[in-house]
Amino acid sequence: MKRPTDKYNEAPGQTLQGLMVRGGLLALAAIVIATVAGWTTRVRATDETRFPASRLVAREMRSLGEQLGDARGEMALMQVQLERANAVMANSATYQIPADLSAAIYDIALSEGIDPALGYQLVKIESNFKGSARSPMGALGYTQLQLATARFYHPKVATRDLFDRDTNLRLGFRFLNDLLGKYDRDTHTALLAYNRGPAKVSQILAQGGNPANGYSAAVLKGYQPPRTAGEPGWR
Repeated sequence: MKRPTDKYNEAPGQTLQGLMVRGGLLALAAIVIATVAGWTTRVRATDETRFPASRLVAREMRSLGEQLGDARGEMALMQVQLERANAVMANSATYQIPADLSAAIYDIALSEGIDPALGYQLVKIESNFKGSARSPMGALGYTQLQLATARFYHPKVATRDLFDRDTNLRLGFRFLNDLLGKYDRDTHTALLAYNRGPAKVSQILAQGGNPANGYSAAVLKGYQPPRTAGEPGWR
């Protein structure tokens, strides 16, 4: 089984991505050739001037630079879109979930500051991707939120709202992100607080105890956090 991660050695769309990049480079080359050709035509149009005037050169170079910048921006955007599509499809296959649910988890996790790979794992352990899940303790939906916790972020939220996919994912991921901030990005401790409650975990830690109960290990099994600049293998 593939590990739950947003990075895949091979994924649908790689070939398309390569073609788009090569196409972008060809387009840039065409711009350069067209510009040089234009200069040559203007030079040959007069017997008095052998080279373009300095102002013309500066204007043409500035225009070319702007076009190159626009092309790079479009190519970067296409790459991000392709990476998202690859990740959504791959996680849909890995977790055997509908593509629209996979896309919602990916997009909402990112918007709430959560690594999507961690978001998939959280939803898997909490509800096994069942939006109608309800625990004996009253936890609801995909991320198994308590109503009191949800109302901390959205005072007017009702029980029925927590069975709405996007509402549940957004509030659950927001809660987890706040816990990551509270515990200095310690993912294990933040997950334990998500499961046991931050007050309980903080009390155990203050008393010198270990709040571990196996929950964080289950969520993080196979999870690989994204590398940051400077780390081995980062690119």
